[in-house]
Amino acid sequence: MNKITVMAPAKINLSLDITGVDEKGYHLLDMVMQSVSVYEKVTLEKRQRGITIASNARYIPTDEKNVAVKAAMKFFAYSGIDGGVHIHIKKTVPIKAGMAGGSADAAGVIVGLDRLYGTKYSRRQLCEIGAAAGSDVPFMIVGGTKRVQGVGDVILPCAPMPSCHIVICMPSKGVSTPAAFANYDTLGKKTAVDTDGLIKAMADGDLHRMASLMANDLEEAAASRYTRPIKEELLKLGALGSVMTGSGAAVFGVFDDGEKARAAYTYFKGRVRSVFLARPVKRGAHIAPGKSGRGKAGGYR
Repeated sequence: MNKITVMAPAKINLSLDITGVDEKGYHLLDMVMQSVSVYEKVTLEKRQRGITIASNARYIPTDEKNVAVKAAMKFFAYSGIDGGVHIHIKKTVPIKAGMAGGSADAAGVIVGLDRLYGTKYSRRQLCEIGAAAGSDVPFMIVGGTKRVQGVGDVILPCAPMPSCHIVICMPSKGVSTPAAFANYDTLGKKTAVDTDGLIKAMADGDLHRMASLMANDLEEAAASRYTRPIKEELLKLGALGSVMTGSGAAVFGVFDDGEKARAAYTYFKGRVRSVFLARPVKRGAHIAPGKSGRGKAGGYR
């Protein structure tokens, strides 16, 4: 096998609670993350040496600053394999959205290289490699509905998100994750986040109660002037609840009615930078058939 394609879903945060700061100054989090049916397509071709990357998105880095390249480097270092890979990423997930598109790419690289080189690592080992590449990468490998704590290194099982329709809107301006946390520290203002209650609502299959408990500590600090109008419109259009995901700036609404969700999707097309109509999915990056596309290539050796 010399070529493989991986489908890597984006994520949303049903909750994000900042619980403290560790000895290194990193914010400690307690979150419920959910994979959604918005996919990055990562195609890998085996090479004798070196790591190169191409994409339909010409704005992404083509060196080790790209977390997908970093993930490949970490895989080869972990495995001790003297090999290489060409990575092609067909991007769908917007940048600076809080949907972890870059981490999805990295997860796709690790899962794909494991299959391409026949290492057959356990999920724990794949997540160990992923953690060395970026804090969200382990969840993007595992996927589904999970409670994620610490700095992203503690992934706990929880009840799945009830079946629903999700409309995700990306405003015109994105948010830098470091800037969002810095603004939060400056404001010093917390949101009431009941993660236990949200997980209990999911266990009970109560979508309405779950939606009412969605909350994000970073929402006001990150992009409230952009997110609030979108949230208000989503709720007017029938969303049971709406919240910003991650460090922003994307906002999503949860619907129990497919027609209302499709109407909201149609309403936002052309009004925001990008909009997605999605469903919850039960897994992270996974092998799928496909062929790599063409794009601007760069390299790191």
